[in-house]
Amino acid sequence: MKEKNGELTIQQLQKEVDLYIRQFEKGYFPPMSLLATLTEEVGELARELNHVYGDKQKKPEEPSQSIGEEIGDVLIAAIIMANSLEIDLTEVFHDNMRKFQTRDKDRFERKDKNDTLEMDGEGQRHGTQVTD
Repeated sequence: MKEKNGELTIQQLQKEVDLYIRQFEKGYFPPMSLLATLTEEVGELARELNHVYGDKQKKPEEPSQSIGEEIGDVLIAAIIMANSLEIDLTEVFHDNMRKFQTRDKDRFERKDKNDTLEMDGEGQRHGTQVTD
């Protein structure tokens, strides 16, 4: 399931997760159960981040989890939810990036005030020079 460059597209990730889920008789759980699972996974990520960057130290007997592993669990839970609701995450990603680029384009100070980075309808990045 890899592209030529060895990276998976979002669509391929959704398909791989779908093939995994469809091998089971139960299939996809109802949306509220999936939301509970996603919330649980985000909680585990929060706990791990708090252990690494926050004030709460792990107990010596607690197993060490990587932040990357927890983010991966959140990603898969989100893909499962999207699949169950028939949401195309590639389309949603591009729509949301356009929203952020429009809504937040002047919200934060840029490293180089003359450069902007925008995505076209195909998801390709294009840099532009801003002139006064």
